[in-house]
Amino acid sequence: MQPQQSFTTFPPAPASYERPRTRTRTVVLSLIAGLVLGAAGTGAAWAINAHANSRPAKGTPAADARAACEALDGFDPAKYTTKGSAGEIAFNRYAAAGVLSASAAAGDAKYKELAQAIRRSEDRHARVFDFDATVMKDLGQAREICRGL
Repeated sequence: MQPQQSFTTFPPAPASYERPRTRTRTVVLSLIAGLVLGAAGTGAAWAINAHANSRPAKGTPAADARAACEALDGFDPAKYTTKGSAGEIAFNRYAAAGVLSASAAAGDAKYKELAQAIRRSEDRHARVFDFDATVMKDLGQAREICRGL
């Protein structure tokens, strides 16, 4: 039998042990990741808030003016006398633009010019039963006002 050799061995390092340099790198990377995620969250919140504030509150003159412009934007004078749903849509969008612009002007004088342009086009159309150059000029003016809103 041979004599047993005695070696001094060190126990293995615990699994959670990291060298100091690795720990510092982990902390720095965690801080950077936190800053990036925080900035992204702040940017997303800002974007959502900015989008929510770009639309006027319902039931306000600004909302009525925007709705009038949306109705006018979807209005095609060429379809006004078409039979069927296309004609009904054109007729109702034209009427809606007039009514909503009048509502906006009644609530805030800054929408008066929009309401007047649409009203002039409606009055002229009622007299000549056509979308002549004068009616189209007034509609063009109303659409230009809408682009400025």
